Amino acid sequence: MKKRILIGLVVIFGIIACNNNDDSNNCNQVTIVSSEQYETAPNDQLFINTLELNGDCLKINFSSSGCNGDTWVLKLIDSENIMESNPPQRNLRLSLRNEEDCEAFITRELTFDVNELRVNGNQVLLNITNSDDQILYEY
Repeated sequence: MKKRILIGLVVIFGIIACNNNDDSNNCNQVTIVSSEQYETAPNDQLFINTLELNGDCLKINFSSSGCNGDTWVLKLIDSENIMESNPPQRNLRLSLRNEEDCEAFITRELTFDVNELRVNGNQVLLNITNSDDQILYEY
């Protein structure tokens, strides 16, 4: 009888441990760190409406023209340069490839994992160059 109780407790604790996922990173996409892509990736017109950090996820609300946005290809790309200041700064741009030829104005929201952008210390200022916005990433 004691063995059954012990086995039952082990199973219950195993299930609880599996459900307690410490990885709260539920970002839609990763941030690309590439000076080449930063310079050469598509740069179709978009408007960044808001930026918001939630843990390691940068939420970007943006708009662009198109039919429905289903064919858009978006990437958040870091330039690889770290500017020495207090706090340090990194330049990023939201790349959009938009081949839709419609006049609708569509708003979308995506999240990007910015964990790879950490530098020494506990914060870095992220400059989103195609919006003239910046946001402080603290970790």
